[in-house]
Amino acid sequence: MTTPIYEARDIVRTYGSVRALEGANFDVRPGEISALIGDNGAGKSTLVRILSGADQANSGQILFNGEPINLDNPTDARRRGIETVFQDLALANHLNPIQNMYLGREMMKSGFLGTLGFMQRTEMRNQGRAAFSALGATVRDFSGPVGGMSGGQRQAIAVARAAAWASEVIFLDEPTAALGVVQTKGVMDLIRRIRDKGIAVVLISHSMPHVLDVADRVHVLRHGKRVAVMDAKKTNVEELVGAMTGALDGREAA
Repeated sequence: MTTPIYEARDIVRTYGSVRALEGANFDVRPGEISALIGDNGAGKSTLVRILSGADQANSGQILFNGEPINLDNPTDARRRGIETVFQDLALANHLNPIQNMYLGREMMKSGFLGTLGFMQRTEMRNQGRAAFSALGATVRDFSGPVGGMSGGQRQAIAVARAAAWASEVIFLDEPTAALGVVQTKGVMDLIRRIRDKGIAVVLISHSMPHVLDVADRVHVLRHGKRVAVMDAKKTNVEELVGAMTGALDGREAA
């Protein structure tokens, strides 16, 4: 069995009197698509925020490559090659796809020009186009603002941007929400290509068919705890729903 590259153990997170996570566990292995599912309020988003550095746990442990780590902010996660695409995508609508890809990571010119704020625009454009192409993201317009693009295009840009910077793990929170059939297929194909690069993918989704189609393992959260881990090839929608609702006993060892 492959050793997990990223792991959460006994994570507890409270907000006042509300206990969002009550000893939650999670792990993902290199080159694996690991789905994280659960009903509304199960704790999925809270767990992802903690593992992406956007929130901190009250107690518990996070391990990266088997070593305990602390994440004070998302930058700490990014330094380790961990990227996250939240549902709001975090795209700057007035910027084009290349500018969005390098937002906050601009390639500056060397020497005095760099200190004055001059960027290597040609190099950024060439590398950005190559990154989108390598991942199969069908970006039709590299010069127009992303705010005027379709939902599928914007989603593909956000996922491809994260994949271009991720070297270890990428979290995708509901990446196919509100997309049509063709757009959804494009994003699902993109997820597989990311996995094929050896990057661990964590897919958070309410769509059971999409989860079963693309995931290797499925982690089920209920009431702030992981109650089951299932082999996606050996389960079905009925079993997943049963685990989410408590109708089935948990399986913690897939």
